[in-house]
Amino acid sequence: MGKTREQKSLVIDELKKQLEDVQLAMVINYQGLTVKEITELRRQLRSSGTTCTVTKNTLMKIAISDHPQWQPMSEFLKGSTAVLLVKEDISKALKTYQDFQKTTKKTEVRGGVMEGRALNEEQLKAIGDLPSKEQLIAQVAGAINSLATKVAVGIKEVPSSLARAIQAIADKDKPAES
Repeated sequence: MGKTREQKSLVIDELKKQLEDVQLAMVINYQGLTVKEITELRRQLRSSGTTCTVTKNTLMKIAISDHPQWQPMSEFLKGSTAVLLVKEDISKALKTYQDFQKTTKKTEVRGGVMEGRALNEEQLKAIGDLPSKEQLIAQVAGAINSLATKVAVGIKEVPSSLARAIQAIADKDKPAES
């Protein structure tokens, strides 16, 4: 038995609400996955702030119709579709999905949408190869720490150099002892 109009309306409202905070939506073909496997994918993606949503393509098309930035997704909505809605760490989410896909070999990426642009599988892979947010923060912190260390060494070196110069002048003015 199909869903009632009210149930469909609730699903559409929930999808619209989920799309409000999303940075990237990735559409995959999940045909062939068992319930256990899709549950495992959802569990793995949760740590990156990503939800895996399986819904009818027509309901998703209705949900994105009010959001111009998500409308390019409609070209990917056909067949057995799951949508990965990435809210937080895009790189981590893409790497998690890629690892899952390598293990199961049952899903395929149809495409994605980010900032109103449709992305193909190669573009999504390139985004996934970028360093994670934590790695970027560590790199910036390391660069700042390195700069601060160099400044501190430079500041410490000025008085030492001055003291050595004064000592050299003092030694030069002393009569040589025989």
